[in-house]
Amino acid sequence: MVLEHRPPSKQGPFKVAALWCTLAGMTTRPKVLYASEPALDAAEFRRVLVESGLGVTRPVDDDLRLKAMLANADLMLTARLAAPDKPLIGLARGITDFSWVCYISELAVCKSAQGLGIGKGLLDEARRQLGPSVAMSLISVPDAVGFYERIGMTRMADAFWFGRER
Repeated sequence: MVLEHRPPSKQGPFKVAALWCTLAGMTTRPKVLYASEPALDAAEFRRVLVESGLGVTRPVDDDLRLKAMLANADLMLTARLAAPDKPLIGLARGITDFSWVCYISELAVCKSAQGLGIGKGLLDEARRQLGPSVAMSLISVPDAVGFYERIGMTRMADAFWFGRER
């Protein structure tokens, strides 16, 4: 399902967090809409990065850089709550050739929605869109390693890194 691009909610992130706090206590899981949103708004991107905890490792105070990150992504998937405002609660951003490999540069789920299957749902949607001949790789933050192991990703020991200078 593809959603139309919508500007960020005028009600702000606190309404989204309050809504999720209410939903997290429910016995049934809320319906989530997964979609490709190549024109995702930078403000929504920033909000989910911050609310997920990834904001401490991303340039959330550099609007131009966030916009460049979005503009140059080959894969931009979102998870939105199936509610009137369709608030963004998770996202996956990837760089890929659509033939061999996709590097997932962000998998971010608002903390209030973590543990509800949103991250796995985003990765499942990425695998569906990429097809069976494309591998996926990512670099995990230390606190998320167990999540990736639980969903069946293989830990790779032979990865290398040149750090950025800014």
